[in-house]
Amino acid sequence: MLKGISKAIGPELLKILCEMGHGDEIVIADGNFPAEALGKRVIRADGIGGIEMLDAILSLIPLDTYADKNFMLMETTPGDPVPEIWEKYREVAESRDDNVRSAALERFAFYERAGKAYAIVATGEEAVYANIILKKGVVR
Repeated sequence: MLKGISKAIGPELLKILCEMGHGDEIVIADGNFPAEALGKRVIRADGIGGIEMLDAILSLIPLDTYADKNFMLMETTPGDPVPEIWEKYREVAESRDDNVRSAALERFAFYERAGKAYAIVATGEEAVYANIILKKGVVR
């Protein structure tokens, strides 16, 4: 057990975050996301919601200050409402990092990029379109 690290961050995820370098990307995926089909490295966090996981991860890593987008959400399918969780995600991100540069990626472009990410964290988040890609920055 360690002090100062969220209980949402298990040993495997802590190792992954330590291994990641500047510019590497990590996906926080909702419960419907095809994490196992897409991910090179998948960390299961089934009992944890997306908001808690985002807050825990951003307590340990900065977002990339050199990237034009470092906080990417999965765009909704035309006709679907904007998920309420997106605003909560932005609030958490902005409370943890002064350099949030958000963008929305079309669903299949998001899947393609997620497949190239360093890792995918498969949460138990029940909200739809509650998927985020974070681009890690330089720890100073």
